[in-house]
Amino acid sequence: MGKSPSAFLSRRTGLIDASGIRKIFDLGASLENPVDLSIGQPDHDVAEAVKLSAISAIREGRNRYTPTQGCPELVQALSRHLTDSVGGAGRSLLVTCGVSGGLALAFAALINPGDEVLMADPYFVIYRHMVTLMGGVPVPVDTYPDFRLTAARLEAAVTDRSKLILVGSPANPTGVVSTAEELEQIAELAARRDLLIISDEIYSVFSYDGPAPSMARLYGPSLLLSGFSKSHAAPGWRIGYAWGPSAIIAEMGKLQQYTFVCAPAPAQHAIAENLDIDTRPVTDGYRRKRDLMCAGLTRKYEFAEPGGAFYVFPKAPWGTGTQFVEEAIRNNLLAIPGGIFSQRDTHFRISYATDDETIRRGVEILNRLA
Repeated sequence: MGKSPSAFLSRRTGLIDASGIRKIFDLGASLENPVDLSIGQPDHDVAEAVKLSAISAIREGRNRYTPTQGCPELVQALSRHLTDSVGGAGRSLLVTCGVSGGLALAFAALINPGDEVLMADPYFVIYRHMVTLMGGVPVPVDTYPDFRLTAARLEAAVTDRSKLILVGSPANPTGVVSTAEELEQIAELAARRDLLIISDEIYSVFSYDGPAPSMARLYGPSLLLSGFSKSHAAPGWRIGYAWGPSAIIAEMGKLQQYTFVCAPAPAQHAIAENLDIDTRPVTDGYRRKRDLMCAGLTRKYEFAEPGGAFYVFPKAPWGTGTQFVEEAIRNNLLAIPGGIFSQRDTHFRISYATDDETIRRGVEILNRLA
């Protein structure tokens, strides 16, 4: 064979880089007992009752394909819950392989080449690259310094090629929670400019200063994406869902038949039996951890206090975000440069989804570096 294997790669692969977060993890692998504030998943384990349900499902032989839309028990229970909580008129449900799987299916069903997708900058790292892979044009909307996605900021970026608005609240990486008024104004803009809203609400259970408003409740035509990676501390189970206009969900389901096929069957059955686990103790714990982290950094760092998720997004006190994080790694602390989530490289992301001692050690190192 004359060509090298890389010569056979599609042009698509060259449009995106390897995850910057993974690069940080690779750097951290060489550290001994690092102070890890980089993690983007809950630090507690799946509840024992949920584990037992999954074990029972496996032992009972629930290991075959489920229907593409999801196992009937989960689809029915989740549909009832969503109808009661955010409204169900004209909506259908699809169980997806996490929110990432839901985003891939939604973008594949909705984006034509050249379609523009508006999103807050900073953004969850997957948003921008997945839009690009699907042939769309990501349009990051600058929200610095308060990180609030407003209708005015969005409208300034709308063109005749705009098609989707992507809203994430509570937000990764900033922890900002949109207010009902902000979401209502974005919904009004979408209706006036004939845009579809996709609302990523995976962190909704972790909202510390009152319930996080849902775009799905405020705006009927929106597509809600969420799941159980955070609420049930099961990111590896890959159980998410899409709840939205039936015509869109039907096409996403058709695409799932030829890609993911279905979400993992035993995990679906386990979640169906444990939809209503009490997440309040965990939420209360993260609220306290947020306060501990913010109180420790407030004298030396600029940041918007997070209202949800489990991240803080401070401004680097010197240099670029990347330069500062590289120095932090040399001091045995893992964080994520803000340029991974943004057009700017001025901030960095830290997570307080860890134990109190790690937070205290991290705060001590960060204050010393500042």
